[in-house]
Amino acid sequence: MKTHQSFADFVTFLYMHIAHVDGHFHDNEKDAIIDKMSKLYPNEENIFERFEKAKAEYEKMDPAKMNEFIKENYKQFGSVKFAQKYKVYTDLYDIVHSDGVVDAAEESALKLLKEVIDINAQVAHSK
Repeated sequence: MKTHQSFADFVTFLYMHIAHVDGHFHDNEKDAIIDKMSKLYPNEENIFERFEKAKAEYEKMDPAKMNEFIKENYKQFGSVKFAQKYKVYTDLYDIVHSDGVVDAAEESALKLLKEVIDINAQVAHSK
């Protein structure tokens, strides 16, 4: 399974995941993601092109393998500070709420991502 080369690319993948997990991709979610991506990639000349490429890559993934893929990929970014990882969680929370409707699939995905962040923080602190 493909891994991401940078934390920013992985975060973009998470943005796509949280926006798609309910089976609907709302324009407000798209706008929220593009806004957050512009902060992840401040020197990017064409953020919309990067967005479309990330969306296409996400849509090629097997949904049945998504949770395991996220857990495994998150591990490779152990050197990223907990505060930065938790900022990602708050970004995901913002994206979920951007369309005004939060369903069970989105709540479940947020819970999983919070657990992954917390588990990785506990492992790092125990070393």
